[in-house]
Amino acid sequence: MEQQKDPLAWEEIETEHIVQDQWIDFRRTTYRYPDGRVFAPFYSYTKRDYVVIVASDEAGRYLCVRQFRQGIRAVTTEFPAGGIEKDAEGHSEDILEAARRELLEETGYASDEWKHLLSIPSHPTISDNYAHFFVARNCRKVADQSLDETEVLNILHYTAAQIEDLIARGDFQQPDHVAAWLLSLRR
Repeated sequence: MEQQKDPLAWEEIETEHIVQDQWIDFRRTTYRYPDGRVFAPFYSYTKRDYVVIVASDEAGRYLCVRQFRQGIRAVTTEFPAGGIEKDAEGHSEDILEAARRELLEETGYASDEWKHLLSIPSHPTISDNYAHFFVARNCRKVADQSLDETEVLNILHYTAAQIEDLIARGDFQQPDHVAAWLLSLRR
């Protein structure tokens, strides 16, 4: 059975790749609206999908990292997170394996208790990548950090009440990490 086109869908007429490298594909696109009007430019980008891990240790404290975020030019507190790797053929790493790897690399902690919460577009207005939210419970220290060359971060441990306070004060600044936190409380 052929799937019918949604009457609200826009038709892509032309796309120019402004920057296209291993980190991002930034595009300028011309679209035709359903009523026939043509409009440009619309800017969008492709980046790697990523994982966000709401991780708690054996004492029930939550593992967070503090690191500089160049977009807002500030140091933020957030959950361990990172990009999903691709192999030489362009195949993406399994999302659970990416979450396990990122937790271990950024914190040195590991867990045997994982739950996938949700996979959701990270910013559907301008990007086509997905965020994959996980919970990892009873994490234990098994190694030292093994950070990427662009990572400089500290590990912190917070209670649930402290996380709630950080969010309420606007000091937990990654919106997708806040969403992962709220989902973790429901499941």
